Amino acid sequence: MAVNVRPLHDYILVKVVEEGEEVRGGIVIPDTAKERPQQGEVVAVGPGKKTDDGKLVPLDVKVGDRILFSKYGGSELPRSLKIDSEEHLLMHEGDVLAVLEPSKAESAKVGAKK
Repeated sequence: MAVNVRPLHDYILVKVVEEGEEVRGGIVIPDTAKERPQQGEVVAVGPGKKTDDGKLVPLDVKVGDRILFSKYGGSELPRSLKIDSEEHLLMHEGDVLAVLEPSKAESAKVGAKK
């Protein structure tokens, strides 16, 4: 089922970024023993949070940001709502620990490729 998800309030929709499979000493770690990924890309953002006096405070994260979030932050979307068969989380902006920005050296490489 194709579906568009529009977060409300201070919620954001995050596409989970799988980190490379770790092999230590030739031992493959099974999926059940792996830790939950903690990085993602912001796919959609809500309008912001309302203060007690009714003012709307916009979110600090924006679509396209790569983020680091708390290990147990967010809620998985039901399987029936999988977007492009990839895992997505719906979370409060408060679950975001940091925005991962490319280093200046990395940005220069990208600029030189264009």
